[in-house]
Amino acid sequence: MKKQNPWQEMDMMDEMDRLHEECGVLGLYQPTDDHTAELLYYGLYALQHRGQESAGIAVTDGSRTRWHKEMGLVSEVFGEGELKKLTGNRGIGHVRYSTSGESDVENAQPLVVRYRGGSIAMAHNGNLVNAGLLRERLEDAGVVFQTSIDSEVIVNLIARYSNEGIHQAIRRTMDLVKGAYALVIMNEECLIGVRDPLGLRPLCLGKTETGYVLASESCAFDVMGAQLVRDIEPGEMVTITENGVTSEMYDTPGKRASCIFEYIYFARPDSVIDGVGVYQARRNAGRLLAAEWPAEADMVMAVPDSSIPVALGYAEASGIPYGEGLMKNRYIGRTFIQPTQAIRELAVKLKLSPMEQNIRGKRLVLIDDSIVRGTTSKRIVETLKQAGAKEVHVRVSSPPVAYSCFFGIDTPDRNQLIGAVKTIDQIRRVIGADSLGYLSPEGLVDSIGKPRNQFCLACFDGRYPTEVPVQTGGQAENRFQRLEEDHHE
Repeated sequence: MKKQNPWQEMDMMDEMDRLHEECGVLGLYQPTDDHTAELLYYGLYALQHRGQESAGIAVTDGSRTRWHKEMGLVSEVFGEGELKKLTGNRGIGHVRYSTSGESDVENAQPLVVRYRGGSIAMAHNGNLVNAGLLRERLEDAGVVFQTSIDSEVIVNLIARYSNEGIHQAIRRTMDLVKGAYALVIMNEECLIGVRDPLGLRPLCLGKTETGYVLASESCAFDVMGAQLVRDIEPGEMVTITENGVTSEMYDTPGKRASCIFEYIYFARPDSVIDGVGVYQARRNAGRLLAAEWPAEADMVMAVPDSSIPVALGYAEASGIPYGEGLMKNRYIGRTFIQPTQAIRELAVKLKLSPMEQNIRGKRLVLIDDSIVRGTTSKRIVETLKQAGAKEVHVRVSSPPVAYSCFFGIDTPDRNQLIGAVKTIDQIRRVIGADSLGYLSPEGLVDSIGKPRNQFCLACFDGRYPTEVPVQTGGQAENRFQRLEEDHHE
């Protein structure tokens, strides 16, 4: 058996100690083929933080659909040659981090399905909780699957009902699927955006000078020359054609359960999600964190980058000056030259290097957005103390992550979540902090400024907004459980 490269192993462990969004989706409709593929490329570049595993673009001119997708970053997958081959006036794009299905180019999106009436291209962000059941039924009916992802279940169902028209096919499909999804769907006639009835995954609409854009986040609009129009509502289907935008509610609006981790970590700080600026929400969280968990310290610092607005808010509310204590290397790849064992323990410095001149002899407040397994937090605290920090007081801008997510976030099994198996003081001792404080669920919700019953906080409290697969032996079965949901009533 080939021995694991220790640098690669350390990098994989760091990746496992973060929560990851599954994907970013993008769609563009314009009257003429005016650099459609290039605009989608730049939009995907802006959404790269939502998935770094694979990237893809599909474009149509109304008669033929062309696509290209590969493993890697957007800049690695697309060059000038690939983009020139993608001609047409509308298209969709996708960046992926896998939570459903293996890490393989076969599972890259968009998915393009040809059927008797034409073709459908689709990009999906989210995760279905009943994909296994639906897949079994489709296979029993003779459907052959080309991928291992739940997104193929959706596109096959739409194709199956396509003789009823694209909109009725989508309605029929949405009646069957359960879970989280933001979809961009394209055929020879139109571009369609669909958001799940709970609003678990984000999707918004933008306007260019001549056309329209659909995107997981509004940060994609600036680079595409678009302005944010509004968010797609939960249970809404919007259709974009040469005549403009039309909308319908395919599902009766009910309770809302938007993923609160978009504001904590996933979204880019310059995005606006469901009418709330992400940067301001994070800064508010820092202020509330300072009120809930004050500390006597000389400097407030952040684990870059998502925690920086939180640290600024904490510093502002506490009166403790903000400073940089860690320098992030943004050019680290996934494979490394084999190191000697003597320098293996220095691997963390490849990504986060301590700024000794700023931290030596100081009492630090270290701000992070979450603690998943605790291994990375432990390494960072050790690094800061080795660099001369007198004390390290860790403050986290979310409650302890104690439950698995089934809606498109890559969460470890519950027994591997440190917040599920240890008390806060035990976590403090594991990571080596002098003190540890988490923002309360109430403080987190207050930082966003919307009612608690509009969010899914299941990763913190286990109260899922819909049925989820039963976990047995670390595997999700095709049986379902529904936990408490009194905060959604």
